[in-house]
Amino acid sequence: MQTTTKIRLLAGVAALAFIASCANYTSQPYKPERARLGPETPMKKTLTQLPIPKEKVVAAVYKFRDQTGQYKMSESGGSWSTAVTQGATTILIRALEQSGWFIPIERENINNLLNERKIIRSSRAQFEGKETDLPPLLFAGILLEGGIISYETNLLTGGLGVRYFGIGGNTQYRMDRVTIYLRAVSTSSGAVLKTVYTSKTILSQEIKANVYRYVSLTKLLEAETGFTYNEPSELCITEAIEKAVQSLVIEGVKEKYWQLQNAKDTLSSPIVNYAKESSMNDDIDVFGNTTANPQQVAGQVSVGASSGVEQYNGDFAYSNYQPFAFINTDITLSKVLSFGQNLGYRYSYKKNYFSHQFLDASVDLKFSMFPYHKGTPIFVLKGGTCITVKSKDVRSNTNVYPYIGAELGFKYRLNKNFSLNLTGMYSYMLTDEIDGIKNGDMNDKYWGAKLGFFYHINF
Repeated sequence: MQTTTKIRLLAGVAALAFIASCANYTSQPYKPERARLGPETPMKKTLTQLPIPKEKVVAAVYKFRDQTGQYKMSESGGSWSTAVTQGATTILIRALEQSGWFIPIERENINNLLNERKIIRSSRAQFEGKETDLPPLLFAGILLEGGIISYETNLLTGGLGVRYFGIGGNTQYRMDRVTIYLRAVSTSSGAVLKTVYTSKTILSQEIKANVYRYVSLTKLLEAETGFTYNEPSELCITEAIEKAVQSLVIEGVKEKYWQLQNAKDTLSSPIVNYAKESSMNDDIDVFGNTTANPQQVAGQVSVGASSGVEQYNGDFAYSNYQPFAFINTDITLSKVLSFGQNLGYRYSYKKNYFSHQFLDASVDLKFSMFPYHKGTPIFVLKGGTCITVKSKDVRSNTNVYPYIGAELGFKYRLNKNFSLNLTGMYSYMLTDEIDGIKNGDMNDKYWGAKLGFFYHINF
């Protein structure tokens, strides 16, 4: 009875864990949704918080076009749907309204407006017996030109997956980017007053899990689940346009093309924050990583600890995974190279054959592929010596085992002082005596994985 209760309890806990892990499925649209106001972008709040102008600027937008010439990618072949929205003019006019700095006037469909005014005049003349003049149309102080200049696809792609005996899962992501140019042109002189440029990334993600396995000779279990998330391209373009309008307003204030109602508003948070962003922008690459300061420079020192597991591969069959631990120091030689010193403990064991406890001393040379990125692949070349401190193998003729090796993995900078390293490692012994047997042309070797945590002192 107690066993049955425990089984039911464990099943209940497993079911709850499964439900908790499937929170994305509880928000699936099981029924039609009613119409709602369109979602807003995070940029709208910043745009509406701009200081009040001394006088609003009358602005005309004839056409803010898609100039990319690109069509949507399709797995089934060609597609005649464009990659970006064709309604960017409408989005820009709304952003101009919301900024509080412009009076946008109708120019995209000016012929419709002029025809309607003709109808009004002719109708009044017919029923009132005389022609009535309408108020004159507003004329623009500036023209706003530009458009959606580029749409870059697959700017960054990646993923991760694992499968074991027909059970597995994977995740993939893709990052695209849309670019906006906006310029203000004086209607009196034709001079281009200011040109601004903004961009916004578009993220797509997919997660899948599946099972495909024979549970008996005649029974096959097959199941799959997953979900995708695609950032709406229309909202991304809207945010980029809103950012361009904000930039145009603040740049125009700096150049004195238009004025603030209160001169002290030059110290307001939207303008101050924009100035900081603008000063940093020259040193930021397309992925948002700073190019002014690499993650490491020559002369820095870091200390850390690392640990992991490794597996012996030699004259006997593979052994079980055994733990190891190291104390590490690093001295950077350049923004991509560093020289490391390592001291640690390793344990090598094969049941019924041998057992070693080692003191390991080694040096290494690390290469960071992307020195300006927080996360970067790393490649390590190393060499060292294992010295036996305790052994149960009486067949070995030495206590010193030199080796060379390599590591390949990933380094992530948590902040300016701390970083994490995750690597897969391979060690090739320069002797074939660890297991006490010399057999074949290859020496003994080890495979393993290691996680390290580092503190950077001179940063």
